[in-house]
Amino acid sequence: MVIRPDAHRSAVFGDNIVSTSQPLAAQAGLSIMKQGGNAVDAAVAAAITLTVVEPTMNGIGSDAFCLVWDGRNIHGLNASGKYPEQWAFKDFKQYSSMPDLGWQSVSVPGAVSSWVALSSRFGRLPFEDLFEPALRYAKDGFLVSTIIADQWNRQIHRFSKFEEFQRIFTSHERSPEAGERFRLPDHADSLEQIAKTNGEDFYRGELAQRMVDDSLNNDGKLSLNDLNSHAPTWINPINTEYKGFELHEIPPSGQGIAALIANGILNELEDVLQQSNKVLKAHAEIESMKLALDIVYSEVSDPSYMNKTIAELLSVEFHRHLAKKITMTEARHLPPRQTVHSDTVYLTSADSNGMMVSFIQSNYMGFGSGVVVPKTGISLQNRAAGFSLQKDHPNCVDGGKFPFHTIIPGFITRNGNPLSSFGVMGGDIQAQGHLQLFRQLTNQLMNPQEIINAPRWKISKDGSLLVEDTFEQDILGGLESLGHRVSKTPYGAYEFGAAQMITKYKDGYAAGSEPRRDGQAVAF
Repeated sequence: MVIRPDAHRSAVFGDNIVSTSQPLAAQAGLSIMKQGGNAVDAAVAAAITLTVVEPTMNGIGSDAFCLVWDGRNIHGLNASGKYPEQWAFKDFKQYSSMPDLGWQSVSVPGAVSSWVALSSRFGRLPFEDLFEPALRYAKDGFLVSTIIADQWNRQIHRFSKFEEFQRIFTSHERSPEAGERFRLPDHADSLEQIAKTNGEDFYRGELAQRMVDDSLNNDGKLSLNDLNSHAPTWINPINTEYKGFELHEIPPSGQGIAALIANGILNELEDVLQQSNKVLKAHAEIESMKLALDIVYSEVSDPSYMNKTIAELLSVEFHRHLAKKITMTEARHLPPRQTVHSDTVYLTSADSNGMMVSFIQSNYMGFGSGVVVPKTGISLQNRAAGFSLQKDHPNCVDGGKFPFHTIIPGFITRNGNPLSSFGVMGGDIQAQGHLQLFRQLTNQLMNPQEIINAPRWKISKDGSLLVEDTFEQDILGGLESLGHRVSKTPYGAYEFGAAQMITKYKDGYAAGSEPRRDGQAVAF
């Protein structure tokens, strides 16, 4: 699927605003605000709806992370789950890499707990009300959008041996076409149970028991204790600064710290960059991100197991040490790194009272593990595939441990005041995309749609540089002359992810939505 770069899309302005990767979900969030809900209510409603209308990227069995500006302060929420306690490193000695299908790839799903936590702490409407749009689409059906139909078709072959997946997500062993109505009645039943019990049924009731039963019947080790003991965690975001702008991320076990490390390295190169042309500025960003990703994939894990502290990774001294490795005359080539997969949904919302939300949830590899719990419609993520099987690696697989996470919400403040809630879906493009969007905003002050429309680059796992073919040719030529192995890819290719972004203006907000995907920004 290739998206034309000449398709016009402008920023949307308003006092209350939602931007998501699927139009029906964006409108669901906005409808909740029209009923008196705030930005958190809208975000939760949109997130729940996305499990129905974009099942190719997320589901009820996802994990989630969130950043919330409550009008005065920023708060972080980690709603990822640990690997079941009964698993151990010895269970995977026969593998060369972690399984990415079946119950071995499933950690405790946390998205439902994020909906409950956000609604309880910041929401205005009753929790059950937030499910109405999703339930309507699950019961009555929704028309599948173009790019989601393409993603659906690309993925279903992976799950040919999963009978419940085939029953729920295919029609006579085929995926739905664009414009075709699709219903998820089992999904609706589970959402109703979650809504009525304030999420309790998912972790301690009938749905929890069904997950455990299916796990035990299929060589898994998920227990009721694993589900009962799960709880999302409110955390302090981490950040770095540039010219009075602060980039905020969720701390590990996620990769958001990579964007902060890269920005810290660039801060150490600022004197040189002020005298540099566009080619050298792009070179410095790419080289900084190479080093940051190398650190993240070797050091970041469940923070209880990391060799370096988060403070060390964010210290000026460490960034200065890394900056000295960069030469402005030649590209640095690092060893190939591990494969990181994509497939995520991101959404953002803001309201007239000053609340802003940056939210992300994901099944990791598309539909996830292929596991769909019988008679529930619950598709489970395969986040445990993110573990390493290298015994001395901080991210080595073990029971009761958080796996390395790719999904990251972003937030930008200026001199401590809220400026932008944003995110970029898509595996290892996420931290890279965060850096690019942040630097574009701080250096050029473009509106959010212009920032999202701009061509992107991506460092691939083999160290080559993927670029969208709408990049300025003189920049690409300059990068090649510095030794970058540049490979041009059509604008809109899936490798470059998908962004949503809201920026705060004096009298309201502006929002942009990814033209490379089906998404939409809506406002009133």
